[in-house]
Amino acid sequence: MKLLFEQSACGRGCDILWKCDVPAVQHKGMEREKKLNLPQMSEIDISRHYTKLAENTYGVNTGFYPLGSCTMKYNPKVNEDIAALPGFTEIHPLQPVETIQGCLKVLKLAEKIFCEITGMDGMSFQPAAGAHGEFTGLLLIKAYHEKRGDIKRTKMIVPDSAHGTNPASAAMAGYTIVNIPSMEDGCVDLKQLKAAVGEDTAGLMLTNPNTAGLFDKNILEITRIVHEAGGLNYYDGANLNAVMGIVRPGDMGFDIVHLNLHKTFATPHGGGGPGSGPCGCMEFLMPYLPGPRVCHNNHSTDQNTLLSGMDGSGFELHLMETPESIGMVKEFYGNFLVVVRALSYILTLGREGIKEASQAAVLNANYMMHRLKGHYEMAYGGPCMHEFVMSLAKMKQETGVTAMDAAKSMLDYRLHPPTMYFPLIVQEALMVEPTETESRETLDDAVDILLKIYREAYENPQKLHQSPGSTIIGRPDEVKAARKPKLRYIPENESGWQN
Repeated sequence: MKLLFEQSACGRGCDILWKCDVPAVQHKGMEREKKLNLPQMSEIDISRHYTKLAENTYGVNTGFYPLGSCTMKYNPKVNEDIAALPGFTEIHPLQPVETIQGCLKVLKLAEKIFCEITGMDGMSFQPAAGAHGEFTGLLLIKAYHEKRGDIKRTKMIVPDSAHGTNPASAAMAGYTIVNIPSMEDGCVDLKQLKAAVGEDTAGLMLTNPNTAGLFDKNILEITRIVHEAGGLNYYDGANLNAVMGIVRPGDMGFDIVHLNLHKTFATPHGGGGPGSGPCGCMEFLMPYLPGPRVCHNNHSTDQNTLLSGMDGSGFELHLMETPESIGMVKEFYGNFLVVVRALSYILTLGREGIKEASQAAVLNANYMMHRLKGHYEMAYGGPCMHEFVMSLAKMKQETGVTAMDAAKSMLDYRLHPPTMYFPLIVQEALMVEPTETESRETLDDAVDILLKIYREAYENPQKLHQSPGSTIIGRPDEVKAARKPKLRYIPENESGWQN
């Protein structure tokens, strides 16, 4: 498909502008050195170009999107309508607080509900993404230890079944990463954990259910071991979609949590932003949270009365509530409209609906796993939570067909591939998360495609090696695409594509 610049034809256009009726002003020293290079096209050609782009774009609104640990579920349009209300969109972050009381109430209500779901006591919505929330949580851990003068705690324990961004976030916070291997059942090895903790342990980062889609049956023992060593427990909320409304991280023994609103609470995935990764904590860590904090101006403790608005008072923003605060991690109060979307989602479902969403996610994953079990090899036995991991190592050994081959073949069936080669502890891994928003018919269609690919692997492996064959772009050179991407187009009369 050609770019707009490649379709450009000299002299074409789609604008009809009246002659300028005011004197032209020239700003000396600010003129362009050369004419702005814009494509010259008719309106119909532009319209067709973007329509074709839309037709070739795949997303949750287009079809099944079973990315493991990413929870690519449908985002209800009512959430978008609520977030588009003028009272939310036509505000300025610097206007007087008395004029944005509704918005502050949204933030305070969202904090109350998210704390109920996670078992935390306070939460900041400043972080702009999940990994940003991780980093914020680690800064809380660091500030807590430093405030107590316990500066020897320099190591962060990150099990190999934790979420992929955890080691990077810990390293950014200045910690040395200690990796704990999993046992054969995919859960944390308690012996290895006990051997790793000590006076230099700052904390533990863990996802539960973990990246293998398994709920660690020893979670209370895990968090106890870390606490007894003087460390704090950090909960990565990437997989909360499997347990929200059923079990809370705070009740598992975690001190800090971050949430991925785009995964669990049906807000749009980033694509560059904006996102939201709220960071919550237990009461003893609340003084370290980023400011500003939304507070009630009469400082009452009866949250239900305050949020109902029956007491006649309002809300205010405290830039920094305590001298221990780690400070702002983003300007103002984060991406507010993403929080509005998430709150709309929660209020629509209600307490029982939140629980049912998790139960349906677990049911859908187990249904798919059960249908595929007799053909694809599952990495771990027993029931899974919201996602499951298949290992194609045996298929590769017997047919030469890799997980990459199978994933690329799915594109020919207009099925988005699951997560490939992750978690790293499983060879030739394909990780599938169907989410609760998919119907049984959709799951059956996906399973039938996967079973057909399985048969083709043994009957015609060469076809899978060459897949996809029906997409606009065939199989690229993955290494070259990653290391030498063509990110910028330069007109042919200059130098063509540039790396």
